[in-house]
Amino acid sequence: MTIAFTFPGQGSQAVGMGKDLAENFAEARAVFDEVDEALGEKLSDVMFNGPEDTLTLTANAQPALMAVSIAVVRVLEAKGLNLKSKVAYVAGHSLGEYSALCAAGSFSLADTARLLRTRGNAMQAAVPVGVGAMAAIIGLEHADVVAVCEAAAAGGACQIANDNGGGQIVISGEKAAVEKAAGLATDKGAKRAILLPVSAPFHSSLMAPAAEAMREALAGVKKADPVVPLIANVRAAPVTNAEEIAALLVEQVTGQVRWRETVEWFAGNGVTTLYELGSGKVLTGLARRIDKTINGISVGGPADIDAAVAALMA
Repeated sequence: MTIAFTFPGQGSQAVGMGKDLAENFAEARAVFDEVDEALGEKLSDVMFNGPEDTLTLTANAQPALMAVSIAVVRVLEAKGLNLKSKVAYVAGHSLGEYSALCAAGSFSLADTARLLRTRGNAMQAAVPVGVGAMAAIIGLEHADVVAVCEAAAAGGACQIANDNGGGQIVISGEKAAVEKAAGLATDKGAKRAILLPVSAPFHSSLMAPAAEAMREALAGVKKADPVVPLIANVRAAPVTNAEEIAALLVEQVTGQVRWRETVEWFAGNGVTTLYELGSGKVLTGLARRIDKTINGISVGGPADIDAAVAALMA
């Protein structure tokens, strides 16, 4: 059994996440306390108790999701997991890439929390509200979505943001261009083209100011090579050099999250089991749709941890 750890992205947050971990494990409480201290506020209170609209703010959701993922990792480690000896690769969806790198020792927990707070604020500030949009295109091939984005881009920026697999591709850019692309996608035979309730056009060229903010932020933190290779979002291939990873994290802000290709890379390189660590089960569901030969397991609460420990320590 060859194992990879994956880490969820924005959209997997939910009020109450991490609370059962904090109530059951000192290691989880320590993670949430350290993130609170790094940010200078009680983010854990928002995570555990809401309100939902505060948790959903990009600047809160990003470090919050990372905190839950790392809490799971720390509990597994306290129960005997050695990530380097048991796990072949790590990967994360968008902000989850930071969680993966924290788990693999590239960034400290405090630095990861501050990087994600900076990232969330910078992404929100990059484009005025209402200027950008994102849409999910369901049931259309990748090449066809590229074509409709190119056709719509005459009216403004429009590109693939997330290739999530299973017939789900998210596009991003200027509102009018995204709306045009959604219409073209329907004309081309997409089952659905749905405008998403997001606050900014993530993973598009409009995020260039946020990319520059992250270049500066990443230059100022201590970095180490990950203890296992990262399968990078924008490359869908393994990377092990800390400086190269930092450059790819900057590129990721305006680039495509190539999740379908990431899972296909895992399947083609001997990975049999993907553990999704943290809140929700989005990546586990995507993995099943992308390649049915891979076993997807989500680990987000105390019961999941007991089962994961039994399997990982076998």
